[in-house]
Amino acid sequence: MAIIRVAMQSDLAGIMQLFKELRPHDPDLTHDALMSGWKIIEQDPNNHLIVAELEGEVASTCQLTIAPTLTNDVRPFAVIEHVVTGTRFRRRGLSEKVIEAAVELAWQQGCYKVMLLSGETRTAAHGVYEKVGFISGTERGFVIKNPHIS
Repeated sequence: MAIIRVAMQSDLAGIMQLFKELRPHDPDLTHDALMSGWKIIEQDPNNHLIVAELEGEVASTCQLTIAPTLTNDVRPFAVIEHVVTGTRFRRRGLSEKVIEAAVELAWQQGCYKVMLLSGETRTAAHGVYEKVGFISGTERGFVIKNPHIS
């Protein structure tokens, strides 16, 4: 049975393996860069990495970011990004479990909505998101990427 929880520093190697599957062309991070990034996330109460641990390994993860706002009765909104399950752990519902945990954490923090963007062609992933309760077509997402970063 999988253990679903907020990530700890000891999970970093497993998380980075999953991110390599998700984004194979990302450059490898130095240890110092990784630790610097981890400290920022770990010390920010609005950022959370959720993991599913199975067979002693980090099998799935997602990141939840909570954004304070002055609208909706000063209730924050949340964004889920970087949902990935390791190839050998797929088809076990682990992505659903980490997303559900992230959504529940967002509700506990008083968020009025949770958003999740997904690549247009990732239809299998879209089915997972809909199974968890996300609805497409209610709002339209737009993305602009930094032209100075490849």
